[in-house]
Amino acid sequence: MTVKAYAAQAADQPLGPYAIERRAPRPDDVVIEIAFCGVCHSDLHTVRSEWGGTLYPCVPGHEIVGTVSATGSAVTRFAAGDTVGVGCIVDSCRTCSACGEGLEQFCEGGLIGTYNAPTPDAPGHTLGGYSQTIVVDQAYVLAIRHPAEQLAAVAPLLCAGITTWSPLRHWKAGPGKRVGIVGIGGLGHMGIKLARALGAHVTGFTTSPGKTQAILDLGAHEVVVSTDKAAMKAAMGSLDLIINTVSHSHDLDPFLGLLRRDGTMVMVGAPEKPHPAIGVFNLLIRRRALAGSLIGGIAETQEMLDFCAEHGVVSDIELIRMEEIEAAYARMLKGDVRYRFVIDTATL
Repeated sequence: MTVKAYAAQAADQPLGPYAIERRAPRPDDVVIEIAFCGVCHSDLHTVRSEWGGTLYPCVPGHEIVGTVSATGSAVTRFAAGDTVGVGCIVDSCRTCSACGEGLEQFCEGGLIGTYNAPTPDAPGHTLGGYSQTIVVDQAYVLAIRHPAEQLAAVAPLLCAGITTWSPLRHWKAGPGKRVGIVGIGGLGHMGIKLARALGAHVTGFTTSPGKTQAILDLGAHEVVVSTDKAAMKAAMGSLDLIINTVSHSHDLDPFLGLLRRDGTMVMVGAPEKPHPAIGVFNLLIRRRALAGSLIGGIAETQEMLDFCAEHGVVSDIELIRMEEIEAAYARMLKGDVRYRFVIDTATL
């Protein structure tokens, strides 16, 4: 089927209207009419080939919420009219140990991302949610249980939500744990909301003093301005877990010093160039750990969505028209969004 989309034709060209082909549904496929698609910093990195390897035409978008319009003959989990989501993964090998454990994001055979991943479908790579319709195997489709009026704000949960939820769960954030969230943007604001909802004591770290009240409003118990040396010194050794969401290269040592003995800082932001080398004694003297985490598996993403529906957790968003995407990218680079852009795909 031919559907409307927005695509980039090259790294130095803006996104614009483009017609794409979606496959006819196979027996296990779900056809989804997209209502909303969140705008992730990864979209911008990929469109501009800042990580290299971008395949064009590139249709980004992996924070998708919509309605099932049709299903293949073998689909049992969904029916026409269901509200569903699609996140960062649309397929994986399904046979490796990671897939067997529900950790498709670490698929040893190579996960198939929602965009820019190889596929037999034309044009030879996946095309994402900046489009009217997407066709996805039922095993990678997620049930959305939030009320209709929240659906636009649910979309970023499919990436920003699961990216912060997965390490919070893996490192057992909850009552009695002190959690720091570094960088209060699309990812960080979700980290604060989720850590607070899980029952942890939450500290937000920002370089912007003017954001203090907004960060408290998100649910942080306290805010530290990371450029304030006295405030950072006062917080030394106070945290069990830090989720570092910052997507640009920066000095990690001041944040590692905030950890208690056996504390861990988990990196979820992907920088444009490597971080400066860390001082190893920052790890040795308190048996601290520096770790990384990548999105989450399908079962874990469903767990997160169900938790958020139960606790009324959604993203703080600004809804935009499709043709506003380049302006949104420019504002995103300046940090001028609180805290996630979401495309109203009806404007296609």
